[in-house]
Amino acid sequence: MDSEKRKGDKPVPDRLEEVLNEMQMLALRQIEGFGWQLRFIRKPLFQESVPVVFSAEGDKIGILEEDGRINMEPDIKLRE
Repeated sequence: MDSEKRKGDKPVPDRLEEVLNEMQMLALRQIEGFGWQLRFIRKPLFQESVPVVFSAEGDKIGILEEDGRINMEPDIKLRE
């Protein structure tokens, strides 16, 4: 059984501007118009935060890169 790693943190913080840069915020607003949503922000130790987005259907995932690009072939493993 996987243990919860967030330790009380929300999957998406209330104040996105504290986690996402301007380019990521712009990209997020654009893709939200197509039904995509920010599902969670992964916060690996000693690394940059990783914003993870899902398509409206939930069948595609992507990562918002620092420059605002959406990486549709992310190298992340999701828990079931």
